[in-house]
Amino acid sequence: MEAERFDPPLEADERTMLTAFLDFQRATLALKCAGLTDDQLRERAVPPSGLSLLGIVRHMAEVERNWFLTVLGGQEMATIFGPDMDWEAAFREVATASAAEAFGAWEAECEHARKLVAAAPSLDTRGLRGSGGVHWFSLRWLLTHMIEEYARHNGHADLLRERLDGSTGE
Repeated sequence: MEAERFDPPLEADERTMLTAFLDFQRATLALKCAGLTDDQLRERAVPPSGLSLLGIVRHMAEVERNWFLTVLGGQEMATIFGPDMDWEAAFREVATASAAEAFGAWEAECEHARKLVAAAPSLDTRGLRGSGGVHWFSLRWLLTHMIEEYARHNGHADLLRERLDGSTGE
């Protein structure tokens, strides 16, 4: 898997800045996984944690789908990798998971998210997410949340990658 990352602009309007930082975080995850075998991607490298790089990629595919498609696309929440809305399956069930399938799903969800963001009239565009009540989220909140979500998991990915092969870096 090839991974290319571009620094966000130092000056830009808010929408450009937020989407650039989100793409930077997405590319960071791809870089943390680049050059590893499927077995390395599946390895839970920091016991007792059950986290693996492949689990993080699968989780982020779920997160991309269930924020962007729900809030901006108006679709019901649905899991990709786990039945019956089992959100932990993406992390847990990696022993025989296909890396190609996981990366394909993640990349497709990222691309779909980019299209939904581009089509939104403004950062104030709002959508609903969740059941059992009304939960409105703006595109501004959603982009900020996704940057935070990736940044947190990229910190995990740093530790996993270093433990796997000693590779470090931003």
